[in-house]
Amino acid sequence: MGISQDGWHKRRKTGGKRKPIRKKRKFELGRPAANTKLGARRVHTVRVRGGNLKFRALRLDHGNFAWGSECCTRKTRIVDVVYNSSSNELVRTKTLVKNAIIVVDATPFRQWYESHYALPLGRKKTGKLTEAEEAVLHKKRSKHVVRKYKGRQKNAKIESALEEQFLTSRLLACISSRPGQCGRADGYILEGKELEFYLRKIKAKKTK
Repeated sequence: MGISQDGWHKRRKTGGKRKPIRKKRKFELGRPAANTKLGARRVHTVRVRGGNLKFRALRLDHGNFAWGSECCTRKTRIVDVVYNSSSNELVRTKTLVKNAIIVVDATPFRQWYESHYALPLGRKKTGKLTEAEEAVLHKKRSKHVVRKYKGRQKNAKIESALEEQFLTSRLLACISSRPGQCGRADGYILEGKELEFYLRKIKAKKTK
């Protein structure tokens, strides 16, 4: 007896029993949930209707995340699952599903920002830079290139809530792909009103 998604085995709204008019069919089957966990990548392929393939992610630890306001997407490490509106159980078991709020490593985004704007981001005032980081920020440039960077720096301001996160080298992000269907955990960095909302939710959960 497999899992079935049919409706004819359920009772009528009035409570009466239905007589099955056919046997179970392949198109009515249901498969077990992927329950994608945080861990070393493991993706299984599933042959589905029409001979197509689905990618069932069982474990993932990296994904592509978009920083919307800067039009920048980078592959980065998923560190933790911190909030899920549907169930706290999914947070406790670190299950990656669509719309889960997670923590990702901020390093690839910081490196991009510093090379694009030639400005430090998320650095403590007393913190020392490595030689490679110094080279990116303070290397010798031609007058034309300096002018180009100065033009970029006029729009280099980022919101304070995001800047605070860069100090900890961790960013809040939301998964927008479906790991159990496409085998990936891709999403976007939280910003603006959405970031404020989830920071409030996470804080409220901690105080309980």
